[in-house]
Amino acid sequence: MNYHNPVLLKESIDALAIKEDGVYVDVTFGGGGHSREILKRLGSEGKLFAFDQDPDALGNLIDDERFVLIPENFRFISRFLRFHRIRKVDGVLADLGVSSHQFDEAERGFSIRFDGDLDMRMNQKSKTSAKEIINTYSEEKLAEILFLYGELRNSRNIAKTIVEEREKEKIETSFQLKNVLKKYLPNALEHKILAQIFQAIRIEVNEELDVLKEFLQQMPNLLNEDGRLSVISYHSLEDRLVKRFIRTGMFSGELEKDAFGRSNEPMKKVGKLIIPNAAEIKINNRSRSAKLRIATLKNNKPKAKS
Repeated sequence: MNYHNPVLLKESIDALAIKEDGVYVDVTFGGGGHSREILKRLGSEGKLFAFDQDPDALGNLIDDERFVLIPENFRFISRFLRFHRIRKVDGVLADLGVSSHQFDEAERGFSIRFDGDLDMRMNQKSKTSAKEIINTYSEEKLAEILFLYGELRNSRNIAKTIVEEREKEKIETSFQLKNVLKKYLPNALEHKILAQIFQAIRIEVNEELDVLKEFLQQMPNLLNEDGRLSVISYHSLEDRLVKRFIRTGMFSGELEKDAFGRSNEPMKKVGKLIIPNAAEIKINNRSRSAKLRIATLKNNKPKAKS
């Protein structure tokens, strides 16, 4: 199966500052490109755990005694690591979003380029598919997810059209949905607007932003004192959550400070935002929107007086 080139491979693995005998986690295994690079840098005593809820990823298993693949959603990272008697790790890598393989499989329904069943489930055991959302959500709920997750200003009109059209005929395929929304897709912007619509539905199907929040909230207790978090995101909704959590330890509200101006955010950024160079984008077009942010734990303990 074709999973294409892993994005920001060297940069994201360098970010982990790998120790030969360390314990690391790749929460988005996919084709295994990032995991293989981590294993190259680990010694015989090192350990790598990987997560992927997509059954297709099982076809990319790595035959290495230092490697364990956990076929679950990474929102449960701490729970499943505890099952393997791991409470602290030295680094966590997350390459968010949909894999190239998932986009290229028409029947998965992720792509706007192919006609396929409106599915979009990363975990095919999940009950809710894109088809159910399109055909059963209320007009108000559809408008809400199109606005929040697709950042579409005309979300109410799009939702109204979907509801009107599904009453005539159930909307079951990618191209059916595309045809239903044709009047909102001017030639120059068709690809961009469709991508926003599909993104909104996909995020709702897979609870992607909730998963990301739950995952990030576990990092302060999971990472060792000098452990590293390396996160690659592909759209502004994800990147804003990652950036804000690293900066404040929260997803909303303002960071509180004590009388001495000290705050208690659990993490701090390492280095600057990293994006792919022109050479990588030329080789791997999927990388064009990628953003890599790196963090470690912040020592909030007051310094002892000398």
